[in-house]
Amino acid sequence: MFSSHPAATVSVPTASRVRVAVTAPDPISQEGVLSQLRRHPEVDLCEDLGSATVALLVEDVLDETALVRLRRMVRSEGARVVLVVGTIRESELLDVIECGAGAIVWRREATAHRLVQAVLTAAEGGGDLPADLLGRLISQVGQLHRGGADRPGTFLGLTPREADVMRLVADGLDTTEIATKLSYSERTIKNVMHGLTTRLHLRNRAHAVAYAVREGYI
Repeated sequence: MFSSHPAATVSVPTASRVRVAVTAPDPISQEGVLSQLRRHPEVDLCEDLGSATVALLVEDVLDETALVRLRRMVRSEGARVVLVVGTIRESELLDVIECGAGAIVWRREATAHRLVQAVLTAAEGGGDLPADLLGRLISQVGQLHRGGADRPGTFLGLTPREADVMRLVADGLDTTEIATKLSYSERTIKNVMHGLTTRLHLRNRAHAVAYAVREGYI
């Protein structure tokens, strides 16, 4: 279950220190986070992402490149991720959760205590979100759940962005045309399709369109 900030700090024995790898967009941010974490014996800093239990990713804004990094950390490296970010748009929140971020910390709140709290919670498989994000997430999930309440056997159905993409796929548009129509990058459209087909176990675009039609999205 996700908890909202503030939450009690998880106690971890020194002998069971959590291995943490930090990835930041610039040297100042990188060193700033490392210096915060070095103060705490619960954390064992490492450079190799593959050997880390928790990957701490620092981003100013959550663009598509950042989402790709986040997915790679979770899927390829198998790490539990703490995302430290300046801002998240409403349309990106479910993407972040679906990518597998175990905890999210606002950059403006990223004190040493807050970072360690998030790291320890993520290491135990828990979730830790700021209170304002938790409220937004609950609202979004509630809207999606209500939208799919009469469609048994589905989990949340399609997000609004996925539904928009699928309507255009059904109209025969290709990736480039869909990206232009929705003012997204082609990479974003490809990632939307990949996330949709993977989550719902759909074989290809035709299968995805059939699903969207059957479930009433088109």
